[in-house]
Amino acid sequence: MSLIMLLILFPFITSVLVYVIREEHTRNAIMRIGAVITAVLTLAAAFRFFGAGLRVSVGGTEVIDICILIVEVCLAAYIITTGIRERKYLLSFFSAIQIVLILWFEFTQKKGIETGTDIIVDKLSSVMILIVGIIGSLICLYAVGYMKSYHVHHSEVKERKSFFFAVLFLFLSAMFGLVLSNNLMWMYFCWEITTFCSYLLIGYTRTEEAKNNSLRALTINVGGGLAFAGAIVIVGTNFHIMELSALTAKRPVPLVLAAVFLLCVAALTKSAQLPFSSWLLGAMVAPTPSSALLHSATMVKAGVYLIIRLAPLLGETVAGRIITLVGAVTFLACSLMAISQRDAKKVLAYSTIANLGLIVICASVGTRESIWAAILLVIFHAVSKSLLFLSVGSIENELGSRNVENMDILMDVSRKLAVCMIIGISGMFLAPFGMLISKWVAMKSFIDSKNILIVVILAYGSAATLFYWGKWLGKLVSNGHPKKGEQHPGLHLDEKIPIVIQAVIVLLSCVAYPVISKYVLIPYLQDTFGVAAVIPIGAGDQTLMILMVVMISLLILVPLGYAPTSFLKKRRTTPIYMAGENSGDNKNFVGSGGVKRKSEMSNWYMEGIFGSKRIGFWSNIISIVLLCAGVILLIGRWAS
Repeated sequence: MSLIMLLILFPFITSVLVYVIREEHTRNAIMRIGAVITAVLTLAAAFRFFGAGLRVSVGGTEVIDICILIVEVCLAAYIITTGIRERKYLLSFFSAIQIVLILWFEFTQKKGIETGTDIIVDKLSSVMILIVGIIGSLICLYAVGYMKSYHVHHSEVKERKSFFFAVLFLFLSAMFGLVLSNNLMWMYFCWEITTFCSYLLIGYTRTEEAKNNSLRALTINVGGGLAFAGAIVIVGTNFHIMELSALTAKRPVPLVLAAVFLLCVAALTKSAQLPFSSWLLGAMVAPTPSSALLHSATMVKAGVYLIIRLAPLLGETVAGRIITLVGAVTFLACSLMAISQRDAKKVLAYSTIANLGLIVICASVGTRESIWAAILLVIFHAVSKSLLFLSVGSIENELGSRNVENMDILMDVSRKLAVCMIIGISGMFLAPFGMLISKWVAMKSFIDSKNILIVVILAYGSAATLFYWGKWLGKLVSNGHPKKGEQHPGLHLDEKIPIVIQAVIVLLSCVAYPVISKYVLIPYLQDTFGVAAVIPIGAGDQTLMILMVVMISLLILVPLGYAPTSFLKKRRTTPIYMAGENSGDNKNFVGSGGVKRKSEMSNWYMEGIFGSKRIGFWSNIISIVLLCAGVILLIGRWAS
């Protein structure tokens, strides 16, 4: 138990230290040491409790509950004041109702409700702490090097690195508490801390755009917190329980489903599903480490983690079907909208929302096979997408742009970074990586459960991913040539190490996924459902693992094909034919009449067909209608 408490508290202690110590060298050293120790504690906790697990009732919860309540009141007071000051009255209203509900429940209804198990470490929470701890630590380490270059390129932004680093570690501490808590009040508290941290990170630059986007994120997620608080009140007042495991063990009666639906709504806001996705798109204004932390390893994963926990109560229920349809609309719409994006961060953002939608579908369908796919998608999406976010941040510092069209020179500018990008993109949509395998198992599960509409949506959404990942991958391997005299700063060691480690993790997780399935996923499903899960892929199949090693090796050979030329001091380059005389820079040509013209060649983004203005409005409307229908149906069943 002491190891678990240390895992939760150590990032918080590191957060305080990096905030207090402003001397750069000392602070950076603490960041590096803190990241390494957090990763070591994560590995120790995951492997210590992996076999037998851990179920703990923490003594002295009254003191903990009082401290949590004080922090919640202070946080609510700050949010309400901020909403009034910034004229965001909906934000103040949500926060006020939320804290009133919590205080009323705490002082009038909670007496006599005891929690038998406050903290649970099982196979699923072990997976989550590994994702949060390892990837989060790498992001914190990356931030040390990234922020050195960030303020060089953004000299107009006031330097607040101590604050930024402190919030990163506070975020990790809250996430550890969230995924390990079985006590709903504790989970709710950590849920709100992650919301507040995201607000601080998104608003780091203090520009007008950053301020507006951070307030939007805060409003949407506080609204989700209100739904979470409502679920706690329903569960506590009607069933006198405060344990998530006790809730999921209940029969799906109307009041239980009402609480589950509210928790799912909270999860949808946190995972940026339609119609709540605008906050995540707005988060792109923040420095890249915060984007990576919010979009890959922590914030958005909290939502889908909760839905996976609630999966036994979803399935064929009204709540389950509504959440499935919302996830389906999100997956298809955001996959299509990603096609129209040329800003790399926005491609990653829409891709993140779409893949989270797919995880929501798999979890809410509620079959053993679909939940297997959901957990594997969580793992592979976290490792691949965090690699891509970190790489894009470094590319922006290297090239001064994050436009996909400008990345054709990356192979010449930074070959290692280009190879890591190729690995990350491959991990998202190519065989034999787990994203594709998980989609295949998910599709089989949907077919077996006769969810034909979901099968069609999965097929079309997956086809859309081919468009935007294919365009990006094509640019990376096109091997353009940088302009003569261009200066590129190069990567800091603090950036290189996390990116390379992330790339290695992507490759290793692919090879090791049969082992993950056999020793993690299938045992968790058996414990959850009491029935062995039959997955149509041989768990622990050695032949399969060998085949994956061969396929990955062949994949790596593609970018390595450029290696021989990199060792030649005098490389002969042939100008591109442009239907006219090439002016020598592959950017301009001399056309008819001796007129010099600029060559324009780019991918087709089809903004008029798949633009967010064209698809976003109607997809949001459909999602709102679905959620409203869910509320009406649940109220009708409860009333009857």
